[in-house]
Amino acid sequence: MAIKIRAKAQDGVTTVKTLMNHEMETGLRKDSKTGEKIPAHHITEVTAEHNGKLVMTANWGGAISKNPYLSFKFKGGASGDKIKVSWVDNKGGSDSTEASIS
Repeated sequence: MAIKIRAKAQDGVTTVKTLMNHEMETGLRKDSKTGEKIPAHHITEVTAEHNGKLVMTANWGGAISKNPYLSFKFKGGASGDKIKVSWVDNKGGSDSTEASIS
């Protein structure tokens, strides 16, 4: 599993763009070979921290697409500061990645 992050500070606002690798199954699709429902498996929460301080939380459900893209902005941040993005899914899986603001 992987999260790709790009963060850029400009005029006092930091823009963060992320791409998360996750299957994001809703639990409503059926397997084409067996006809049985594919169990739900999706990200339920995404958080972002700037130098250890929480700046964003998103609560998600099964309607988010496979390999979701997320972009958000927050005030503050400077070149070289750290951004950490983490997610947790409905099966207890998680991932987290840290990057520097450019």
